[in-house]
Amino acid sequence: MKKMLLILIIILAFVGYNGFYIVDEGEQTVVTQFGEPVGSAKKDAGLYFKIPIIQKVHYFDKRILKWDGNPNEIPTQDKMYIWVDTTARWKIDDPLLFLQRMNTTDRAISRLDDLINGAVRDFVTKNNLVEIIRSSDWNKTYKLTTESTQQKTRVSISVGRDKMSQIVLDNVTATAKSFGIDILDVLIKRINYTTQVRETVYQRMISERQRIAEQKRSEGEAEKARILGDMERDLKEIESSAYREAEEIRGNADAKATEIYGKAYNKDPEFYAFMMSLESYKQVLGENTRLVIQADTPIYKYLIQTSANR
Repeated sequence: MKKMLLILIIILAFVGYNGFYIVDEGEQTVVTQFGEPVGSAKKDAGLYFKIPIIQKVHYFDKRILKWDGNPNEIPTQDKMYIWVDTTARWKIDDPLLFLQRMNTTDRAISRLDDLINGAVRDFVTKNNLVEIIRSSDWNKTYKLTTESTQQKTRVSISVGRDKMSQIVLDNVTATAKSFGIDILDVLIKRINYTTQVRETVYQRMISERQRIAEQKRSEGEAEKARILGDMERDLKEIESSAYREAEEIRGNADAKATEIYGKAYNKDPEFYAFMMSLESYKQVLGENTRLVIQADTPIYKYLIQTSANR
């Protein structure tokens, strides 16, 4: 009896240890019997029972997982080689189908590498660089300067970087669903030029900035010439107006003086003639000048008359 009881205890312990299993909050399980799935997947946390030995529990992560792809060198439609680095979020949506098609997470990641990288490469090779680096909410037209003509043309952006992510997601969603995988989103982490193209782009950027600087400088010189021309014209107009006004004032003053002189002459012609003579001598004579006057000069006549009156 003791041996039978001991055997029974061992059997019950073995059944309890191998027959019950726990599903955690972030896990989901599928039970297989001889490799074939038994029942439905267990997605809720709790304690479950399985037949010991002949049934096996497969655990899968129920949380959102992250996929990081390796940067790929891809040529665009306009022959620009770029590095594209992508990432995605995914989860195991159907663990039973995932077990049948993928079996392990490592194999699923390898399959996602092929799916997402292929969709990204397909999009990049069918679109120009501007469609990949610009956002879809950018202006409807984008100014592009071609190196050969140096003329600005307008390129319409119809897709953009964020719509590119949505297109890639739409292309891989259906295939991923057939593996029991639900891809939540695909994002572009980084886009960069290759080493060979980068130098060419830098030189093009430098020449473009230099061309813009020369254009701004020439526009500044033209504006400077216009301002100086306007200033010279305004200065000449001011000088001409001032000269005309000065001549008018001088003419009016001369006319007024002539009028005054005329009135003075009419009142006393002799005195006026005398004053005019004095003014003329005042203009002619200096400090060290000796004047010899003839007897028939007007000044001499005035001087004689003045002496006689005294």
